Amino acid sequence: MRAVEIPGGTGPAEALRLGERPDPVAGPGQIRIRVRAAGVNRPDLLQRQGRYPPPPGASDILGLEIAGEVDQVGEGAPRWSVGDRVCALLGGGGYAEYAVVDARHALPIPPGLDFVEAAALPETVCTVFANVFEAGGLQSGETLLVHGATSGIGVTAIQMARAAGARVIATSRGAEKARAAAAMGADLSLDARAHDLEAEIRAFGGADVVLDMVGAEYAALNQAALKPFGRWVVIATLSGGRAEIDLGRLMMKRLVLTGSTLRARPADEKARLIAAVEATAWPWVASELVRPPIEATFPLEQASAAHLRLEAGGHVGKIVLTA
Repeated sequence: MRAVEIPGGTGPAEALRLGERPDPVAGPGQIRIRVRAAGVNRPDLLQRQGRYPPPPGASDILGLEIAGEVDQVGEGAPRWSVGDRVCALLGGGGYAEYAVVDARHALPIPPGLDFVEAAALPETVCTVFANVFEAGGLQSGETLLVHGATSGIGVTAIQMARAAGARVIATSRGAEKARAAAAMGADLSLDARAHDLEAEIRAFGGADVVLDMVGAEYAALNQAALKPFGRWVVIATLSGGRAEIDLGRLMMKRLVLTGSTLRARPADEKARLIAAVEATAWPWVASELVRPPIEATFPLEQASAAHLRLEAGGHVGKIVLTA
């Protein structure tokens, strides 16, 4: 099969090239998917740079989410049949023509979604569900504050929170991105370059949950923005991983600070999460309440261009490879 490789294991975006790998074979409890589209995510960039190695046993090929057709079913995977349209969460291996995945980590593609749209969902929806709804405990009537609101995670978080009956405060950099976040459904969309974020969020009433992809730069803001009993969930540290925490404020407000990663979770935990997503969030996808915009698509052989596009930072929504 064709697969995107990085000579030497790491390198700049320009180092990505199309190579040949043996076709994988579905083992017990697995399915093989003929990949039609693969989502491009920031962890892919980090792995390419040598900063986020695949977990033990995972493919060294980039790619954490795919969509396509089942073309091989291993023993002990009775739910799926050859020809089923599925999307799936991977530990790696998505930038290729075929990928093998634990059958429990796949989801049916709802009618009306094409492969490109479906490939934009598994990693982002699972990340938002695990962090905003499970770790963050967001409830209907509460307010979510999401930073980096026009990223793939950000636009998905806006839509999922709104689908759950919550209000959303979005922050992003630039007026165009602020308008895009508002169009996605944010009740208050702030341009971090033009607004006093703390004052605007306080005037809006504050937040119950913060989904933080920025890290150190926004640590003080998050502590100020959260209401009593608020939950601050960290999933990325784009501005740095070391921050000053006011423990007195944390105690007085009874705040909870937590964080997580998704890729390295055990297979059984991912299966539990996928099942919860299918039960709670997948109906939102099927009814088109959650449908992240596609910023751009690139053929597999142009994976380097896709990485450069994501690194440039001007995107709204998801970047997807087609195979």
